[in-house]
Amino acid sequence: MTSKRYFTSVMVLGSLTALAPFSIDMYLPGFPDIAKSLNTTTEKVALSLSSFFIGISAGQLLYGPLLDKYGRKKPLYFGLALYIIASLACYYADSIEMLIVTRFFQALGSCAATVASIAMVRDLFPVKDNAKVFALLILILGASPMIAPTVGGYITTNFSWHIIFLILAVLSLLITLAVIFLLPESYKPDPNYSLKPKPIINGFLTVLKEPQFYTYAIAGGIAFSGLFAYVSASPLVFMDVFKVSGKVYGWIFALLSVGFIGSSQLNSALIKRYDSRQVVQVALIIMVSASALFVLAASQGWLGLVGTIFMIFIVLCCVGLISPNTSALSLAPFEKNAGSASALMGAFQMSIGSLVSIGVSMFKAQSAIPMALLMLAASGMGFVVLLIGKRNIKKPVTASDTGFVAH
Repeated sequence: MTSKRYFTSVMVLGSLTALAPFSIDMYLPGFPDIAKSLNTTTEKVALSLSSFFIGISAGQLLYGPLLDKYGRKKPLYFGLALYIIASLACYYADSIEMLIVTRFFQALGSCAATVASIAMVRDLFPVKDNAKVFALLILILGASPMIAPTVGGYITTNFSWHIIFLILAVLSLLITLAVIFLLPESYKPDPNYSLKPKPIINGFLTVLKEPQFYTYAIAGGIAFSGLFAYVSASPLVFMDVFKVSGKVYGWIFALLSVGFIGSSQLNSALIKRYDSRQVVQVALIIMVSASALFVLAASQGWLGLVGTIFMIFIVLCCVGLISPNTSALSLAPFEKNAGSASALMGAFQMSIGSLVSIGVSMFKAQSAIPMALLMLAASGMGFVVLLIGKRNIKKPVTASDTGFVAH
C-alpha cells in the first residue's frame, strides 16, 4: 500500500468510525431544549440515547455475517442509506416517542459503518500495524467529542435542535461518496458463506470459543462502558447539577476528549516498547484506582466542577489506552471470520454501553456519584474478566514484524 493510499484509507475508515459518536455527541447539548420542545424531561430524552445504543448493539450482529457474505461495501452502502433516512426522520420528530424510535433506526444504519471499518482494518493493513491504525482511528474519532458537542451547542442555541439531524444526514451522504470513490473493496464476497441461522450461529460460536477473543473483547467492552457512563451522564451532571450552559458544556466535553485522544496516541509509542497485553493490564489497574478515588471524593463532597472534570479526565485517559489494544488483541487470531469477530466485539461494547446508559436514565442526577460508581464498576469488572480469561489463553497471538506470533 502506498503512503497516499494508506493515508486516504485511514481517513475514510476514521470517518466511518466517527459517524456513530457524532450521532451521539452532537445532540447532547440540546437535551434541555429537546425536553422543552417535546414537553418531556431530560431523563426521558436520555432514553433516545439508550435506544441508539440498543440499536447499534443489535445491528452489529446483523452486519457481521453480511460483511463476510457480500464483501464490505454493499452492506455498508445499505447501512449508510438507512442512516440518512433515519436522520431525516429524527429531523421531523414531534414527540419523544418518535425520537426514541427513529434514533433506534439511525443506530442500525450507523453500526454498519462501525463494523465495516473495524473489519477493513484487519483486511487492508498488516497485523503488526493494527494497533497503530486503531490508534489513528481513535485520533479521528476524537474529533467527534471535540467538535460535535461544541457545534451542537451553537446550533441548538442559535437555530433548533432539529437542524442537528439534518447536518448528520448531510455528513453521512458525504461519507458515502468518500467510500464509493476512495475506499477499495477489501474482502472478496464469499458465495459459500451461508446466511441461514445455524451456520451464522456456528460462525459466531467459533469466534466465541477463542479464549483470546472473549477475554479481550469482553474485558475491553466492559472497561469501554466507562466512556458510555460519562457520555450518558455528563449532560445531567454538568447542565443539571453544575448548571453550565449548552455552549460551556460543549467546551468541557471537548476538553475531556483530549485525555481520550492523547492517551490513544501515546499508545502508539508505548507499544513500541511494551506488549499490548501489558499496556491493557496497567491501564486497567490505573482506571480502577482513579474510579475508586472519584467515588470517594464525590461522596465526601470534595469535588466541585473542576475536580469532577479532572477525575473524569484521568478515567478517559485509561479508556484511550485500553481500547485500541483490546481491539487489536481480540481480532488478531482471525482472518477468515474477521467480519463476525468485529461484529461480536462491537456488540459486546454497545450492549454493555446500552445497559449503562439505561441505568443513567433511571436516576435523577443530583451529583456525580452515580457516574463515578458506574466507572468503578466498569473498570473493576473489566479487570476481573482479564485476570480470569488470561488463564485460558494457551498461546497468545500478537503482532510482530513477521506477522502472527504465538507466545
